[in-house]
Amino acid sequence: MTRLVTAAALAMGLATPAIAFDIGAMTEDERTMFRDEVRAYLLDNPEVLMEAIQVLESRQAAQAEANDVALVAANSDALFNDGYSHVGGNPDGDVTMVEFVDYRCGYCRKAFPELNELIESDGNIRIIYKEFPILGEESVTSSRFAIATQLAHGEEAYGEMHDALMTLRANATEEVLARLADDMGYDSQEILAKMDDPEVDRRIGENHGLAQRLQISGTPTFVIGDQMLRGYVPLDGMRDVVEQVREQDS
Repeated sequence: MTRLVTAAALAMGLATPAIAFDIGAMTEDERTMFRDEVRAYLLDNPEVLMEAIQVLESRQAAQAEANDVALVAANSDALFNDGYSHVGGNPDGDVTMVEFVDYRCGYCRKAFPELNELIESDGNIRIIYKEFPILGEESVTSSRFAIATQLAHGEEAYGEMHDALMTLRANATEEVLARLADDMGYDSQEILAKMDDPEVDRRIGENHGLAQRLQISGTPTFVIGDQMLRGYVPLDGMRDVVEQVREQDS
């Protein structure tokens, strides 16, 4: 309803030249006549209202994009240089991408193979993973296990565990994850012990705080350069954004 009211006001601006008058000075009868005229005009010319809605949506999208650019700039160190998030792809790539990820998120899983294809085919993208469990107990367990793997066995092990968790079909219980680690050749008991390390809590807490500052409430969310993509984006769309960022930086 708010959008329609705003669009109606825009429609009158699109349809008529600017007229200086004080609506507050109108009598009640004049207000009624004015409203009737507006209603009659919009009913006779509904395409004007649709045009106004398009203008309104365009302005709102532009404002949201500008707001995201400002949020990314204000939080750039935490996004790109936090000192603990895993860095994959090409560490010296000319475009940096950040993904806020939840291993139990269906759209994160859908994006996973396409994201890998983008990184491998491009060859010049640096990707940073932000553990952002928001979908329940199994999400938290999965993220804690991934971070614990990183603490216990290093960056390469984290990368392998990240991929395995993204494709895991079983319920993400500690018992299932321990068997997964053992099958991958890692010490599951050491990883399970690391899950209680305060550093795991700190990292997840830092990521949640960063997401709150960036007004991120869902996964996947991507930051590419200074742009934020909220939700799943098909491969071709991701490629387009990467090229836009490169053009901006060139």
